[in-house]
Amino acid sequence: MKPVAKRATPAAIAVLRQATALKPKRNKASDGLLPSAAHLTQSPNSDHNTGFAVDLTHDPVFGINCHEAYFHFKLDSRVKYLIFKGKIWSPEKGERPYTGSNPHNKHLHISIKESCGKITKPWFTWLPKATVINKVKSKVKPLPKKKEKK
Repeated sequence: MKPVAKRATPAAIAVLRQATALKPKRNKASDGLLPSAAHLTQSPNSDHNTGFAVDLTHDPVFGINCHEAYFHFKLDSRVKYLIFKGKIWSPEKGERPYTGSNPHNKHLHISIKESCGKITKPWFTWLPKATVINKVKSKVKPLPKKKEKK
């Protein structure tokens, strides 16, 4: 089993922040960085464990169309492999059927090369640039929920 990181890499975090800056109303239901306990059991060698993977919700209406992202991310030298709609792609092996238990129909899985974990340059180069205000909003973290007094 790959060791579990305490924090995702800057490159993985940048994917979600940049997506939100570009498409603030996007659906985030299937976004993910670090693995859940269930994911650890199901996929003990996932790149999510090390923080070098990110799941991006497929939302062609209000957010990122992962069909487009899958095509464009193949050209990004930071990408180790992609999984989407029952297909997996890597620079070494090209595209082939994905036989894992989750076909990744609701999100695009992006694994990032270990040498590229700190590179946060733009991921969505085919889309218009985000507005300054959306960039600021996408970096703001929500405050933790207050505990109720009993």
